[in-house]
Amino acid sequence: MRGEERRKEILRYIDRSPGPVSGTKLAEQFHVSRQVIVQDIALLRAEGAEIFSTNRGYICKMPSLVSRVYYVHHDDSRIREEMNLIVDNGGKIEDVFVHHEVYGELRAELAVDSRKKVADFIREIESGKSSPLNTITSGYHYHTVTAESAEILDSIEEELKEKGFLARDRI
Repeated sequence: MRGEERRKEILRYIDRSPGPVSGTKLAEQFHVSRQVIVQDIALLRAEGAEIFSTNRGYICKMPSLVSRVYYVHHDDSRIREEMNLIVDNGGKIEDVFVHHEVYGELRAELAVDSRKKVADFIREIESGKSSPLNTITSGYHYHTVTAESAEILDSIEEELKEKGFLARDRI
C-alpha cells in the first residue's frame, strides 16, 4: 500500500473507531512502524485533517461534506473543461465510473480537487499510458463529487447543465 493510500485508510480507520486509536494499534493494523504512523498523522494534519492526540490515542473530526453523483457526457476534448468547472466551483471529484453492458460497473478513484490535480490527470491521459474510462461507453460516465454544502453542489450542477455536460438519459 502506498503512503497516500495508507494515510487515507488511517483517516477512515480513526474516524470510524468508537474511541481513540493508539499509534501502536495503527502501526499493527497497517504493518508499519509507529514512527511511520506519527509521520502520516503529521502529513494528514498538514493537509487539513482534524486529528487530535489524546493520552489514549488519536481521534478525528472529519469535515462534514455532502456528495452527489452527476451523470455526464462529453468527448475527450472536454475532459479538462468539465473537471476544472467542478473544482473551480468548490467540488472534489472523488471518482469516475461507468456502467458497461458486459463488465458491469467500472470505477476509478480520482480525488481531484484543484486545477493542478486536473492538469496532472490530463497529463497522464495524454501520455498515452491509458485511455479515459468513458471511452468504453461513448463518453457517458458518472462522477461522485463532494463539497462543503448542497448549495455548492447545486451550483456545480447548474453550470454542468449550462455547459452541456449533464447527460439527459441513462444509457
